[in-house]
Amino acid sequence: MDCNLSGFLPNANFCKDTVGGPVVSQQDVEVTDAEDVLDGAEDGQDADASTPLSDLELEGDIAADYVEGLLDIADLDGDIDMDVEGDRAIVSVVGATLDELVGDDGAVLEALQELTRLAVHRQTGNRARLMLDIGGYRARRRAELADYGQSVAEEVARTGEPKTLAAMTPFERKIVHDAVAAAGQRSESEGEEPNRRVVVYPAQ
Repeated sequence: MDCNLSGFLPNANFCKDTVGGPVVSQQDVEVTDAEDVLDGAEDGQDADASTPLSDLELEGDIAADYVEGLLDIADLDGDIDMDVEGDRAIVSVVGATLDELVGDDGAVLEALQELTRLAVHRQTGNRARLMLDIGGYRARRRAELADYGQSVAEEVARTGEPKTLAAMTPFERKIVHDAVAAAGQRSESEGEEPNRRVVVYPAQ
């Protein structure tokens, strides 16, 4: 049985037994408002509960094996590292030819992260908060957004007027919220996915 995921990776079929588990397709992925919880503490709220280190390491191992299978199927080279940061497993893929796995504004990376989380969920029975990074994209994006959040906070403090930012993923919004708070201003998320966005307000 062939199950093509060419929308993400050209000429790649994701099939039973090829990546160690049930068929995982784009149709299996459901991204909802629960992402705000899974991706952690948006609007200053902590994630529901901490996950034992052993469980996080297991999630990371399953995710690393799954991603390695995807790379093999797509005939792409990449080194895979697994780490645990706080209460989240992080799987990073580093390679010279991985831009196509990131996509415009990280869209392909977000989709692959959801597929990887689903693969972990199917083996553990638990929703995973793991983060997938490819080619250092998230690390670069984190630094960019932290600087951006600080500059917007400074602008709002100077003008006294709130500012609505462009739509972002939960991961991106969380970084902006943290940067705004560190700069002494306040922020909230408004709207529904995928158009949910941060609004920065002057400190009260």
